[in-house]
Amino acid sequence: VKHPVDQAVLGIMGVFVDTFIVLNITVFVVLSTDVVAFENGKAVFSGISLVQEAFGSQILGRSGGYGFVAICLFFFAFTTILGWYYFAEINVRYLLGAKFVKLLQILVVAFVFIGSVQKIDLVWGLADMFNGLMVIPNLIAIILLSPVVVRLLSDFNDGKSYDANDYK
Repeated sequence: VKHPVDQAVLGIMGVFVDTFIVLNITVFVVLSTDVVAFENGKAVFSGISLVQEAFGSQILGRSGGYGFVAICLFFFAFTTILGWYYFAEINVRYLLGAKFVKLLQILVVAFVFIGSVQKIDLVWGLADMFNGLMVIPNLIAIILLSPVVVRLLSDFNDGKSYDANDYK
């Protein structure tokens, strides 16, 4: 991009579409069907099976709903793995050098394989924990880089072109 603010806007839109639009559609589909049920105080369906049942019960038919959600989940998981790998590789190259990228690739393949053969509750628990831990370096970066962000946004709004040397 010509200016970092352009990339930031694109990132914000991605988060908005994913967390607000897609997740709300999913919630409305689940709430508009009669699949939320309890037996002996426990939910009959939960997690992804609840979403599959909701899409299958009213909208796409049983096989269509299950297939649609499975395909969506596959693409979500696949693109998430690719996206997080890309971020990791960029950071490994910057912090440790290109010679450590091969080690990262081996670790990623190993963890993807291990995660694919583990119980789903363990995998989701670990994913939640590591995503939660990512808050720490992100908050530190946000605090330390906030003056740069304010300056970049001001320059962008004033129509100034971006030169990385101006922000060192």
